[in-house]
Amino acid sequence: MESIKIKLPLTDDIVSSLKAGDSVLLTGYIYTGRDAAHKRLIELLDSNKELPFDIKNQTIYYVGPAPAKPGYAIGPAGPTTSYRMDPYTPKLLDKGLKVMIGKGLRSSEVIESMKKNNAVYLAAIGGAAALISKTIKTKEIICYEDLGAEAIHKLYVEDFPAIVVIDSMGNNLYSR
Repeated sequence: MESIKIKLPLTDDIVSSLKAGDSVLLTGYIYTGRDAAHKRLIELLDSNKELPFDIKNQTIYYVGPAPAKPGYAIGPAGPTTSYRMDPYTPKLLDKGLKVMIGKGLRSSEVIESMKKNNAVYLAAIGGAAALISKTIKTKEIICYEDLGAEAIHKLYVEDFPAIVVIDSMGNNLYSR
């Protein structure tokens, strides 16, 4: 199967066209974030404060990248288990988040919120952290630097490989 080349950020039409099982290559900006950063984002929303970046139509990659070797933008950057972000995800989807990248199952609440908000969940290749890091061209810390590897970074990626695991209709590759 040939991969679908996608420029980020995604539009609603592109999100709607993606189907569970599609292989994609993403080019553009994505944000990183794991559970500690997600918790802080939700605390901001719960306090009616602005997020440190505009999340509308954006992509979040669940990763805590390793330090970069000389000459590289980032160290190994494999996906982390996504369910740890499930308590926070529906509120971010309601704010316009369109794409999540990680590995593993998602809760029924997250899947329902994805359907409601026209969003997709992609799986990155577990165990291929060094390969994935080669697609990441730049890295910039956006906020929460005190979290170290779990800070929110803005990454520029070229042909970042992923598979649509749950599409915007709720079709789930894991349950097939």
